Formats: sequence, C-alpha cells, structure tokens
Amino acid sequence: MAFAFLFGWLLILGSCPSVWSCLQCDQVVRYVHEDFLSSVKDITIRDQIQLKQIIEHAYVSYRDTSTLSHGVIDPTTLYRARTEYQSEFKRHWKEDRTDSIQWDMINIVEKGKRILRKHLEVFVAQGLCPNKCGLLYQRVMNCTSCQYGLFTCLSATPPLDCGEHHLEADEGEEVVLDCFLPWHALIVGQTEYHYSWHPGEKNLSHDGEYEGLVVTEESKIVLNQLKVNEEGTYRCLLQDPKGTALSLMYFKLKVNPLPSTTPRLIVTLPSLPSGYDATLHSLQRNSFIIILILMTILSITGSLVIIVNLRVTMKRQKDARDSRRGGEGEDGEDIELMSVTE
Repeated sequence: MAFAFLFGWLLILGSCPSVWSCLQCDQVVRYVHEDFLSSVKDITIRDQIQLKQIIEHAYVSYRDTSTLSHGVIDPTTLYRARTEYQSEFKRHWKEDRTDSIQWDMINIVEKGKRILRKHLEVFVAQGLCPNKCGLLYQRVMNCTSCQYGLFTCLSATPPLDCGEHHLEADEGEEVVLDCFLPWHALIVGQTEYHYSWHPGEKNLSHDGEYEGLVVTEESKIVLNQLKVNEEGTYRCLLQDPKGTALSLMYFKLKVNPLPSTTPRLIVTLPSLPSGYDATLHSLQRNSFIIILILMTILSITGSLVIIVNLRVTMKRQKDARDSRRGGEGEDGEDIELMSVTE
C-alpha cells in the first residue's frame, strides 16, 4: 500500500509546475534541500529525480497552504516556520529513517506543510492587520512572487477614528496626551504626530476648526501648568511620510479651577464721635510727645550729675587714705633713728 501511495505521488508530481512558495522563498530552506540532495549517498539518478520532484510538489503545497493568510506572510512568521522546519528536517533524517528514501522525503515535506499551516494560523489571528482602527500598510511577503510589499489593512468605518479619551486635572497640574497604538510600530517609514486643539468639547472634522499645537515624532506631549482656559478637545492625527492620515484620536480635557481663597478680615476702628476736634487731638498728642522728650532729657542729665558727684567723692576719699598712709610712714622712721642714737 505504501508503494501505491508513493506511485500516486509521483504521478501528481509529473503534472505540477515549479512554483515558489512561502518556505521556498526562504534561502535557508532552499539550501537545506539542495545540500541534502547533493550529500545523500548510494542512490540512483532516478531516485534523485524523484526526490527533487517531491520537493517541488511540496512547494506547490506550501503555496496553497499560504492562501489561509491571503497568500502573504510577515518576516517574523516566516522565520519561525523556517527555523522549526529546519530543525525537524535534520532530526528526521537521523531518527525517523525507513528503507525508502522517497517515503522519508514525503513524510518530512508533509510535516513542513503542517508547520507552515500552524504558524500561518497564528499570523492570521494575531499578526495580520492588527489595527482595529485607522489605516495600516503592513510589510509582508507575497508567497507566490517571493517579493515584499505593503498589504493594505483598512479598519471598519469610520476608517481613521481610534476613539477618544476623557482626562481631568486640576488647575496648575500637568497632563500627558499619548495617542500611540501598538500597531504604529509596524508602519513603514518615519511618521509624525500632529496635535491640535479646540476649546469646545465636540469632535470637529474640519482642520480649520482646530488650532495647531505641535508636530512631533514622539507620540505624547505634556501640558504643564494647566489653566482653565486650556480645557477642550485635543486631536492627535498620525501621518506617514507621504502625508497620508493613518489614525485619529481625541482627548477631552476638563480643568478644575482652584478653590477661591477666603478673603482676609480687615479690622476697622470705630468712627469718631460727632463734634470731635481732630486738630485739638493732634495738638494734645504733640504736647504729650514733647513732654515725654523733656522728661527723658532731664532723666539723662540727672543721671550724669549723680555719676559725676560719685566719682568726685570717691576720688577725695582715695586721696585722704593716701595722705594718712604717708604720715604714718614718717613717724616710724623717726622712732627708728632715736633708737639707734641711744
């Protein structure tokens, strides 16, 4: 039965043209097959022709399998499929050999088909056109031509609207506006984010209704020291190098004013009674000041007089003490002289 299956494969191979497919587009896969055909020993020319036909048919099968992903594949998925197939191909010829080299080749290329299908299913579910909004030109490989190109990924209507975010901050604080989406990293070429502002809260469509703020390669901007008059609708438009709009996002910003401070209570003196003579009051106040100054001068003068008198008195007392001490000294000397004479 195995021989009949192999014979049927060979009949199909005779009618299949040589077609490039996703795995065949990878140079490493081609080298793996070519190296195997050139290194295998103890086979006839007929065996070599049959092996080559099996491989060529496998490429057709891979191409048909790639239709699951619209006939395209991204570089990452192609790398994963190639790496796994290369590893399985080497292991197969070391561990899973049978007596028929043709049968072994059919088994391994069929396994390659399953590997490719597995990775393509993941790519279609997660990697192909990941943009849920906006417009993306994704770089992929055509599995028929083996040429890289841009695959148009257009979201549902409205095509560019990527939603809106509601932000709230107090006056004097800062707020960050960031319209980056993960699929922006897949855009080919340099992009620019165009930020603009409108004082109203409604999403307006015309460019003239918005005031341009900044054009930057960075996806986010920071609004510092917010003021109440800065609240409104902020729009972020992403454009590619050709000026094509790729995504549009809105930010509704509300700025809460700071609470007003409590007015300081100013204490006022009671009004003067009627008939009060302000001039007389001023004269009385001036007289009081003059009297106070005179009393201060008299006090200082009296203090100085007292200090001078004390100093004079103390000096007189000192002089008197010195005089008494001098007289006592002379009397002593006379007594000593009289004693010596006797």
